[in-house]
Amino acid sequence: MHQTPPDKAERRGLELFTPKLVTILREGYSFGTFRHDSVAALTVAIVALPLAMAIGIASGATPEKGLITAIVAGFLISALGGSRFQIGGPTAAFIVVVFQTIDRHGYDGLLMAMVIAGVILIVFGALRLGTFIKYIPYPVITGFTAGIAVSIFASQLKDLLGLEATLPADFIPKLGVIYEALPSINILAVGIAVLALAIIIGLKMARPKWPGFLIAVVACSALTTLADLDIATIGSAFGGVPRTLPVPELPTFGLSRVGAILPDAMTIAFLAGIESLLSAVVADGMTGRRHRSNSELVAQGFANLGSVLFGGLPATGAIARTATNIRAGGRTPVSGMLHAVILLVFVLVAAPLLSYIPLAALAAILAFVAWNIAEFDHIRAILTGATTGDRFVLLITFLLTVLVDLTVAIEVGVVLAALLFMHRMANAVEIETEAHLIEEDVPDSTPRSAETIDAARNHRRSVVYRINGPFFFGATQKFSSVLDSIGDAPDVYILDLSGVPFVDSTAAAALKSFVRHARGQGAGIVLASATPRVRHMLRDFGIGHPDVRFSPDVSSAMASSEAGSPG
Repeated sequence: MHQTPPDKAERRGLELFTPKLVTILREGYSFGTFRHDSVAALTVAIVALPLAMAIGIASGATPEKGLITAIVAGFLISALGGSRFQIGGPTAAFIVVVFQTIDRHGYDGLLMAMVIAGVILIVFGALRLGTFIKYIPYPVITGFTAGIAVSIFASQLKDLLGLEATLPADFIPKLGVIYEALPSINILAVGIAVLALAIIIGLKMARPKWPGFLIAVVACSALTTLADLDIATIGSAFGGVPRTLPVPELPTFGLSRVGAILPDAMTIAFLAGIESLLSAVVADGMTGRRHRSNSELVAQGFANLGSVLFGGLPATGAIARTATNIRAGGRTPVSGMLHAVILLVFVLVAAPLLSYIPLAALAAILAFVAWNIAEFDHIRAILTGATTGDRFVLLITFLLTVLVDLTVAIEVGVVLAALLFMHRMANAVEIETEAHLIEEDVPDSTPRSAETIDAARNHRRSVVYRINGPFFFGATQKFSSVLDSIGDAPDVYILDLSGVPFVDSTAAAALKSFVRHARGQGAGIVLASATPRVRHMLRDFGIGHPDVRFSPDVSSAMASSEAGSPG
């Protein structure tokens, strides 16, 4: 068997973490490619500018922190990432998490959570766990994205209606505060929000390639300024946007807070990993290229650490901006790096103009984004076409995201999805074996299965049992109960493992316990038709000679046992 030399295998392993930018430069980078990347970068920057500020405000921070994240983290994600087309920065999915983290731990607590999340992402990438993150069940992802969408929309009601209120982090109290503040509604703010939404939706339908977000913001800002409307703007609410980036500095943390902040850090890392890899997969589907998932996770980790140094927010790959980059002609990671540079130039040159942007217009942008990320078509497909279990996981994840906490929603959703998967796996084995693997409790007086007892009487010298499907902990209860219910032990137990693709440690322990019990009764054990992989697994668990004998097939095992050589 040919084996890859260690040095070649090591080089191949290092290639998995080589940024796509390096790959592009090795291939050769032409002026024509640069021209395409420049046009795409300008297009994406126009989309990212108002969106980054809106996300910064909605996250409970300030507009410049959203811009800092788009500039610093956006540059690093493109420069270090494993995708040719990924555009990174702050995303709407983080709004709820960031708002709740700041509410619980303050902004310095958010920075600490980002540091931990960045390290987690780097470690996950280094351990090559990127592939596994993509296996998060779809009902879980759909449920928490829909929950995030509802939470985002609720958080924007204050600015959409021009209310005078301070919103809490939790959903139900937030609705209560909004209801109580309804008498302070500002009709002018409502009008600006409606105008912004009309422009965005109208341009999306009539001129989808035009930068609807920016046009809406410019139009609403001009109207607000020229008509001297009495509504909140970035200038009145935040004092404007600084014209320079802050000096990078290392924040100071207290280790005593790590335990309290760790759940939020895990959520940030999870969201960053999921959204960035989903975005990269979308980009692959649009272009036919392939990204390197583990390299992408490492880049996301360093990008979040870089955002911390400049006082930014959590960042990840942005699906909508990445798609915009591709449609605009972006070909390499240079377009993502240039989009960050263009945003920086805009801040340095035109920051004073940002003060005139009305908050109602930015709230309208996020309301539109919330509608898009809710993915109503996907929700409808799961609710009407999926199994009851998938519908249950979707609804539970959605409700927990909205009413409790995103961290809890993800944990519960994944656990429920895993339990459903195990139940389906057990059912698959049950169908193959025509036996119930998950039994209800029964009284001790319940008679033994006649089928099981008769099976033991078919042969005086041997009894054959066939296991079909994955032999895992979900199947061990029936395995143990069936074999233990045999009356008089035969001379040989033959277990046909031809239909077993794998064995886990729990099933192996149950098998090992049965082997000891059978050997104590003087019976032999033959494992027939096990694949080399299953045989290797069993031997790793300590199941092998002299306690059991392996046979190539059931016929050989039967012939051997009937001849009087049970092994």
